[in-house]
Amino acid sequence: MAGLATVDVMSTLDRRPRRSRPLVAAQVILAFVVLLYVVELVDTLDRNRLDGYGIRPREVDGLDGIVFAPLLHHGWGHLVANTVPLLVFGFLILLAGVARWAAVTAVVWLVGGVGTWLTGQPHSLHLGASVLAFGWLVYLLLRGIFARDASQIALGAILLFMYGGILYGVLPGQPGISWQGHLFGALGGALAAYHFGASDRVSRRPLPR
Repeated sequence: MAGLATVDVMSTLDRRPRRSRPLVAAQVILAFVVLLYVVELVDTLDRNRLDGYGIRPREVDGLDGIVFAPLLHHGWGHLVANTVPLLVFGFLILLAGVARWAAVTAVVWLVGGVGTWLTGQPHSLHLGASVLAFGWLVYLLLRGIFARDASQIALGAILLFMYGGILYGVLPGQPGISWQGHLFGALGGALAAYHFGASDRVSRRPLPR
């Protein structure tokens, strides 16, 4: 009878092919956007009933919208308008790792949702992933400043030149636009940039000898 073979598990794991970070980033953000399209398809087939799960400011029944609102959209045009910014900003954040993207997204999602619920117009309904797009963009614009990273500052400057115009969406006065969601999503992105940027700066400090 043949004896049991011994295997160096760590050596075997080290030989496994590893996916590049850009590939993982592309796969994750594409999967997230596909999820949004699937949700919108289900909503369309259900006669837009899912839209009722958006944020209803200062209504107890609207609190669950903090969880669901970024996954819902006012029709296909609304979702299509958000698609490219979500793909670009999400991919760039994911280059720092899935865990970092998830953490930044959680901060933006929560701050954006709670802020909208507290300040939105009475009897209004707020939904859409633009809260994430604004938060992700502001995070990318500011993280290099807090991290004191020249390459990230340069990327932020490029993004400001290319997409800075959309930041006007945080201002009130545009009919049918949830400027509260944009504003508090952006504030969530700024908070995430401050926290994680400072953390990255500290982690790059040389250890004392």
